[in-house]
Amino acid sequence: MGKGDRKTAKGKRYNSSYGNARSAKAVTKAAGTAAAPVAKKAAAKTVSKAPAKKAVAKKTAA
Repeated sequence: MGKGDRKTAKGKRYNSSYGNARSAKAVTKAAGTAAAPVAKKAAAKTVSKAPAKKAVAKKTAA
């Protein structure tokens, strides 16, 4: 069951064709099955800190 097998989805992808094993339309799950896990949302507020300022040494007159 590999690339050359036209009855499998892998064979359909290799052959660039569609059929019962690889339908052109997305396959829907039957009702009552477990739902896909929901991705966690990123933090609503992202705080970025400004880079630290370097103290400049003052030159003294000779």
